[in-house]
Amino acid sequence: MDMKEKIEVKKLEIEPEEKGFKGWLKSKQVRKTLIAVGVGAVGGFLYFYLTDGRTMDAIPPGDIIQNVIFGAFLGFFVTNSPCAGNKC
Repeated sequence: MDMKEKIEVKKLEIEPEEKGFKGWLKSKQVRKTLIAVGVGAVGGFLYFYLTDGRTMDAIPPGDIIQNVIFGAFLGFFVTNSPCAGNKC
């Protein structure tokens, strides 16, 4: 029996990440989050507009902002929750 075995080691090649705002925006997770926040905000507005059946002249701005923020939060939460990345 030969006790000396040859161990093969592969070289790990790591590409440098872009730093700064451009590198942050190029991140797949950030783009996915921004899209989900936008869709959630539009969804919040549409939900409010369609469920109350109002015309654009009669909608109080505070109600619009509240529903848009809630929809944006839901979009953010859906993409950044622990279960979004199968980590739960």
